[in-house]
Amino acid sequence: MNPQFKKGVLELIVLESVRRKDMYGYELVEEVSRVIDVNEGTIYPLLKRLTNEHYFETYLRESSEGPPRKYYHVTAAGILYRDRLAAEWEEFQVKVGRFLKEETRE
Repeated sequence: MNPQFKKGVLELIVLESVRRKDMYGYELVEEVSRVIDVNEGTIYPLLKRLTNEHYFETYLRESSEGPPRKYYHVTAAGILYRDRLAAEWEEFQVKVGRFLKEETRE
């Protein structure tokens, strides 16, 4: 996938994933990777920024597989932001789709 396409939609996919279910970082990397190929080095800075912007809250949960995990939970502001991004994405994809279907004008 074109890296610019991926960069443009990654934030929306992360917000939607956490809206559906609180997740810890690596779990989120796996979830997002089902849609687009990403690695931890891409996701963790985005999680930090979204948390700093108050779109996510974090909490620790005990794990049977090691130390406690930091989970991400979307805030009310995060849901509003996700909804705005989703609307922009829908509008963008419709406009690009229409443009690509237009007949060539000479």
